Amino acid sequence: MDQIKIGKFIAECRKNNHLTQMQLAEKLNITDRAISKWENGKAMPDSSIMLALCSELKISVNELLSGEVLEMNNYNEKVEQNLLEMVKQKEESDKRLLSIEIVIGVLISIIFFTLVFIASYVEMKDWLRATLILTGFIPFIIMIPFAIRIEQKAGYYECQKCHNKYIPTYSSVFWAMHINRTRYMKCPKCNQRSWQKKVINKEQDK
Repeated sequence: MDQIKIGKFIAECRKNNHLTQMQLAEKLNITDRAISKWENGKAMPDSSIMLALCSELKISVNELLSGEVLEMNNYNEKVEQNLLEMVKQKEESDKRLLSIEIVIGVLISIIFFTLVFIASYVEMKDWLRATLILTGFIPFIIMIPFAIRIEQKAGYYECQKCHNKYIPTYSSVFWAMHINRTRYMKCPKCNQRSWQKKVINKEQDK
């Protein structure tokens, strides 16, 4: 999707409806700075606010994502293009998030093992040794839940029994036995437990 084109279209529709950025922001219960970012192509409206925005601008969501008023003869074609583009953007976003998860895991592991190594092999007082080891655990306590949240939201897990691909709950991911990103969980479709692998695409593996 052309973010700059969409931003210009939002600005055009807002002016056609005789609304200032401040007035539109008040109707949507957001800041006028957010409107400005949309219109300058620096950000996209969040999905949770798209319907309300389109209602105020008197356009469809499909027209918003296309960045233009659509004629009926190419409306369905634009729907397909926009849906495919949204799927593609989600996959790219999921890949970036999973890369961030790897970086988090590597960093906290380096911090932990470095501090434990120092505490084990360098002469120091017992209280300092205990402090170093405790300090090594702190990044785990803080960052592991965050990394698990990323893994839960990004992509899908595939059941090895029925091949259903789904996004599990946070608690099921958190408590599941795992080997890297493969977790032993119950599928919500067939209710069978299996080692379920993380995949990015819901239609086919990549």
